[in-house]
Amino acid sequence: MNMLEIIENKRDGKALSQAEIRYFVEQYTAGVIPDYQASALLMAIYFQGMDRAETVQLTMAMAESGDMLDLSDITDYAIDKHSSGGVGDKTTLIVLPLVASFGVPIAKMSGRGLGFGGGTLDKLESISGYDVNLSDADFRRIARETGIVLAGQSQSLAPADGALYVLRDVTGTVASLPLIASSIMSKKLAAGTSGIVLDVKTGCGAYMKTLDEARALATAMVRIGVDAGRNMVALLSDMNQPLGVAVGNALEVAEAVRTLQGEGPRHIHDHCVEVAAQMLRLAGRGARWADLAVTHGEVDRALRSGKAFEFFRRMIAAHGGDLRQIDDLSLLPKARLRHDVPARESGHVAAVHADKVGWASLALGAGRKTKEDAIDHAVGIEAHVKVGDAIATGDPVMTIHANDDGRLAAAMAWLEEAVEISAEPVAPLPLFHGVIDGAGN
Repeated sequence: MNMLEIIENKRDGKALSQAEIRYFVEQYTAGVIPDYQASALLMAIYFQGMDRAETVQLTMAMAESGDMLDLSDITDYAIDKHSSGGVGDKTTLIVLPLVASFGVPIAKMSGRGLGFGGGTLDKLESISGYDVNLSDADFRRIARETGIVLAGQSQSLAPADGALYVLRDVTGTVASLPLIASSIMSKKLAAGTSGIVLDVKTGCGAYMKTLDEARALATAMVRIGVDAGRNMVALLSDMNQPLGVAVGNALEVAEAVRTLQGEGPRHIHDHCVEVAAQMLRLAGRGARWADLAVTHGEVDRALRSGKAFEFFRRMIAAHGGDLRQIDDLSLLPKARLRHDVPARESGHVAAVHADKVGWASLALGAGRKTKEDAIDHAVGIEAHVKVGDAIATGDPVMTIHANDDGRLAAAMAWLEEAVEISAEPVAPLPLFHGVIDGAGN
């Protein structure tokens, strides 16, 4: 193989062969191909794109660049979910115990957040003692004993993706649909999953700002999964306002717990019911839970009953987390300062800009700008209103939780224009904009 020829082929708009793609991934991961040649190929892909077959081959090559997790000793059908992220997105903390409560084993590896807020691992580390760094033996033991495990992703899974992502980040090639789709899906395929539900966000608080962009990404990922032999469903969900109320790690853990106890905000409750029902539909493989409307009802009742909360407690205990903080939420990390942001006029909420709320939470220290940044688990924001709500002058629209006066002021500056009020009634935003079912792709 000649790397220069591969670069030139893609530069000229030709489809790369499986052999060419595997050569590139294997040799770059091994350190044989230099960064300048890899950068040239990434830029060629950025401008010329990749067809469906190329994207699948790139994904599989990255997935197989390291260990391929085998979960057959835990379950005969491993179900997983992936969210493209968003402001206040704590769905994993709710959905996984909910699905596990139906007798479906959950063995998931997750990641940390970069940007607006912490990732799932950062949220869980708000709980004292919760160990996300499990050995393979402990990961499997907890899954078998409790029916649910949620830990950090092994560095041996899809190492090519990690290496290429760093290069994409510094060469202006992150925003390439085939590169984004293959990056996400390579980790999912390497993690041993049989069925995957994708929660692809769209809106001002999401990476994909328009519905067309989100649909294109979701479709690409569904097709990759289908061609790799997985069952796939993608939900197109709205991220023009925060998901739920809480934005910030310990605040989101507390909201997840209340939701698992049947007392969460309707917005997050309904979102999680949909994701969990789709996961159960895939796990049932055409027989059990085939009727999505019936499954919705079962999942809704299970979440209201508090049954899923017991699986959450099992998981926390198995990972070494302090159950006292789960049973008494006042023991979770608390910020020193608390400031309410009042409505400046009466009317109806026309917008709650998720991006501005997200940047405010980052200013408080709830997220990280670089992978090395430390996260303050206690800080964050409560967004008390949703689009369509009626509101009166002086009502609190946001509550800021801060540990530093300067950071509080910075967050307040972001939130000054985060909420728009209309004199006329406003229709609520939809939770979802559509579903892409792998059965038709």
